[in-house]
Amino acid sequence: MRALRFAHGLTRSQRLGFFAGGLLLAAAVALTLAWQPLAFARLDHLWLDTLLRATARSEPARDTVVVDIDETSLAAVGQWPWPRYQVATLVNRIAEAAPAAVALDIVFPEPDRSSLATLRESFRRDFGLTLKIGGVPTGLQDNDGYLGRTLARADAVGAHYLYFDHLTPGSAPLPDSATLPADPSFAQLRLPQATGLLANTPAVARGVAYSGFVNNQVDDDGMLRRVPLLIAHEGRVHPALALAAVMKARGVQSASVESTADGPVLRAGPLRVPIDARGQALLRTTREVSDYPAVSAVDVLNGQTPAAAFTGRHVFIGSSAVGLNDFHHTAVHPRFPGLRIQAAVAENLLHGGFAREPGWAVQAASVMTLLVALSMAIVFSWGRSGAALLIGGVAVALLPALGSAGLFMRDGLFVSAAAPCALAALLLLGGLLGRYGIERRRARTWLRQLENAREITIESMASVAETRDPETGAHIKRTQHYVRAIAEQLRRSRQHLSVLTPEYIDLLFLSAPLHDIGKVGVPDHILLKPGRLTPEEMTQMKRHAEYGRQILLGTARRIDGENFLTIAAEIAGGHHEKWDGSGYPQGLAGQAIPLSARIMAVADVYDALISRRCYKPAFPHAQATELMRAQSGTAFDPDVLTAFFAIEARILDIAARYRDEDDVRMVPMVLAT
Repeated sequence: MRALRFAHGLTRSQRLGFFAGGLLLAAAVALTLAWQPLAFARLDHLWLDTLLRATARSEPARDTVVVDIDETSLAAVGQWPWPRYQVATLVNRIAEAAPAAVALDIVFPEPDRSSLATLRESFRRDFGLTLKIGGVPTGLQDNDGYLGRTLARADAVGAHYLYFDHLTPGSAPLPDSATLPADPSFAQLRLPQATGLLANTPAVARGVAYSGFVNNQVDDDGMLRRVPLLIAHEGRVHPALALAAVMKARGVQSASVESTADGPVLRAGPLRVPIDARGQALLRTTREVSDYPAVSAVDVLNGQTPAAAFTGRHVFIGSSAVGLNDFHHTAVHPRFPGLRIQAAVAENLLHGGFAREPGWAVQAASVMTLLVALSMAIVFSWGRSGAALLIGGVAVALLPALGSAGLFMRDGLFVSAAAPCALAALLLLGGLLGRYGIERRRARTWLRQLENAREITIESMASVAETRDPETGAHIKRTQHYVRAIAEQLRRSRQHLSVLTPEYIDLLFLSAPLHDIGKVGVPDHILLKPGRLTPEEMTQMKRHAEYGRQILLGTARRIDGENFLTIAAEIAGGHHEKWDGSGYPQGLAGQAIPLSARIMAVADVYDALISRRCYKPAFPHAQATELMRAQSGTAFDPDVLTAFFAIEARILDIAARYRDEDDVRMVPMVLAT
């Protein structure tokens, strides 16, 4: 965690930048929510699905049961559609158990083709023949009429379907009892306006006093989350099948819409159902499809189902057969049979199970986005460590999610946290990147200042030696650049690659000016002597190499890891060693001499030869290089010397660029060569 700690806080302008950036982004999200709420629809759906799954319980439905014309029933009785008298028998058996309501999730829009009355009419129309059928009671000759009379005796609730994609002119209207009585409060809703109607045949419809539509409306991602409870058609308001069944069971004839602080509420007798402006309710289901009890239709027909399975319950008759494909993808289950959706809607109606998205949900989400932005700005303005920023940012991002989840679980109110959480994620990422960028810029500035300080320190240390040996002039600058040029050439020729990394070459360049730092330990009368030195004085002069090595090593030990002073110590102590072992101060030979020192030796000798000294004139380049070639393998490492001669043009350029100010002969000498 210490590595994540930032060295400094933010400046006032940087804090203002975080605040301004966060609030501008929050304002953009809030305006998007206000003007284009569907922009976050997919994220809202994901969050709603998460809450629906998290809060779904595994408990059997208490007041509903479905009678399923399933695969087993179809195999036993025959393919669908069954003769209407079979359906009538099924309804009769259920009605005998005194259910609270019986509702058919089936529409019978065409006459029963197996009906004797239908067959008689077909023969008359197609062949001009009049069939005479004897021994069959009149009431059983018309299957549709028989089913209609059965539904009337059972006081059953029928079904119809509303079209939105085409008109159905001339269709028989439903009786007034099959729709809700007009109420002025319906005007406050924006109900979907159906354009057509698919209803039961007149013979069946005459036996149905109550009816409900079986439409379901999925979202654009194919998920069923909201179920329509009210739909308008030709100025009349139709109830959903489950709503019609529950109202029938409760003896409720009418409904109205009440406006509340959370949005519209459908009132039907004792029922208070939260709906949206389109008459839809937010469905909640149990965890398992099997939580809604189902009875196979064939078991009812065979008398194998006890009456207690239906007594006092709302019974929905329909089919989950695969061929009918009446399945819906819900948040809890990917294949929820439509028949059991009817049972789930009824359970929600009876027990107040519907959730709701209140009318102020968008405003609440907008406020949350602004609070998230403000909180994030505070976290990233005053946080001092990466861990604190990460933990604080995640905590801020979780707050709207936790608040939304708590509101949903406690009150059934859905206020989406998708937009605030998305904003929090963006701000968290942007804040971390912003703080990282600020710290990186600070680090670069600090590193640049450190490098400048290091270079100034090196130059200052080198100047100490230079002031005691003023004739060296720009020698330090030239040898520094020679060394780097030679090292780069060695790397280009694929030599010493493990040592001559770009980083090492940079350190070598920085270290080179300190090669003669040991001269500070040589007495002035020797260092500044204008003539040749005596053997004793030469011995004293040679000690400058060891002095320099000791000075630099002593300082290098106080710095962790490899650093430029370590390389400088190698150079200072070894640049007078010779390849054949005849150099000083240690008499090292060959590879035992550090590579840095071998490179420095070539650069130092060359520059000494072409420079004027108190004891000699400056040699032309050609003469200097001739003398150096003669010492390849004795004084100099042959590979290093080869690299030196491979870049003669660059060496000459360096010598000219950094020539001594008082050496007017340097330019013509260099150019002449």
